Amino acid sequence: MAVSRMLLNTQPPLLIDQTGNVRQQAANSAGKADFGSFLREAQKKVSFSKHANDRLQQRNICLSNQDLAKLDNTVERLAQKGARESLIYMNDVALVVSVTNRTVITAMDSANGNENIITNIDSAAIL
Repeated sequence: MAVSRMLLNTQPPLLIDQTGNVRQQAANSAGKADFGSFLREAQKKVSFSKHANDRLQQRNICLSNQDLAKLDNTVERLAQKGARESLIYMNDVALVVSVTNRTVITAMDSANGNENIITNIDSAAIL
């Protein structure tokens, strides 16, 4: 006789950020993750395009959790000022960021910026 029950995994999923670190989930007063707060928090985080991830790996550029927090904060401030495409220069690394999409488009360090010409940006932030 076949059992017609569906078993669901009740363990909450692990949230992994771009660097492979497990992120802590926001919990509501009942101790369970609130999806709405999680979604709002995730929308504030900057993501990296495949191209940007490839450039970071090729050029051995590592961003710490503190750097990522600064990046999130800077992109939020740029968005409040109406920026769309921005150059963020931080720790000898230049990041071209789509502020509207909160996505890093490309990254370069001072050793690989051959021509040092960056186009199609409307703002810049130097950290």
